[in-house]
Amino acid sequence: MEQVDHIRKFIHVDMDCFYAAVEIRDNPVLKGKPVAVGGRPDQRGVLTTASYEARKFGLRSAMPSAQAVKLCPDLILLPLNFDKYRAESRKVRAILNRFSDVIEPLSLDEAYLDVTNSKIMDGIATKIATEIRNQIFNETGLTASAGVAPNKFLAKVASDWKKPNGQFTITPAMVSEFVKKLKVEKIPGVGKVTARKMHGANVYTCEDLQNLTSEELKRQFGSWGLRLYDLCRGIDKREVEVDTERKSISVESTYNHDLKTVDECVNKLPELYDDLMARLNKNQAMDLIRAIVVKIKFFDFKQTTLETSRVRVPSLEIFREMLVTAVKRQNKPVRLLGIGVRLTSQRVGGALADAGQLTLF
Repeated sequence: MEQVDHIRKFIHVDMDCFYAAVEIRDNPVLKGKPVAVGGRPDQRGVLTTASYEARKFGLRSAMPSAQAVKLCPDLILLPLNFDKYRAESRKVRAILNRFSDVIEPLSLDEAYLDVTNSKIMDGIATKIATEIRNQIFNETGLTASAGVAPNKFLAKVASDWKKPNGQFTITPAMVSEFVKKLKVEKIPGVGKVTARKMHGANVYTCEDLQNLTSEELKRQFGSWGLRLYDLCRGIDKREVEVDTERKSISVESTYNHDLKTVDECVNKLPELYDDLMARLNKNQAMDLIRAIVVKIKFFDFKQTTLETSRVRVPSLEIFREMLVTAVKRQNKPVRLLGIGVRLTSQRVGGALADAGQLTLF
């Protein structure tokens, strides 16, 4: 790992199946049954979360509800109740505030904490994470998983390591060997398409990525390749951003084979749309939309973007209309499609704290 002047201590807290867990807690009859929360199948709804019993059938976040009920005929599909989830999220946030002033909420159900300066639990981040999880369970009846690491990337990876209701610590001494065995799918931004591309080049782990130079990564993945160069070595210099302003939410996909017709592009739209809607719902951003955006990158890497503020409800139909218009601007094969929204301002938290010198994990 990169040498630094002091060791940082980050915790990533992630509530387990948050929306579904809240519903199951409030209705114990649902315990042990396949439960999901999301939109109606007959209205192109998507899942926002699914219980672990439902996940055994292949259900996942952002999956179309119609597909989910086919995979799991006994699925108990519940409507979203954001007022209830917000109330529970505020309780969790109050608990986190007891342990650090440096908190970056990512959504209603997850957050980063910088506990580098904390004197609580003798400044030992692993003990702090354990106590956070205990207090969340005792006060809400809900479980959370946590990851402890010297940077945000690894803390996020660690929080997924022993889900549900688990905890994992990656100490500075562990980083080098740990990341070597880490699958590329665990790297933020490596989706199914990118993972297939990497596998095609016999790249399956971070150690495989380490064998590529920064120039090779940049050539294959653009400017993001330089970030890959750091992440596959366990390097992440991002701070926990207490004072943040999210300006947009978007999804995009790069295709192995260029899309040669408008119809091929349109056929890819529902999957992108479902993913976007799941992210908007998870981030409680539907009421913050001020514009809708479509982005296209053609086979020659030339790009066009189409934006409108005349419609603020991101329907599949309006995205289809905008997509067709954007593709016809150049009528060339398409390598990347993206859709998203621009948001009005929403600010979180206060000032970013300074890092300290404590080194205990």
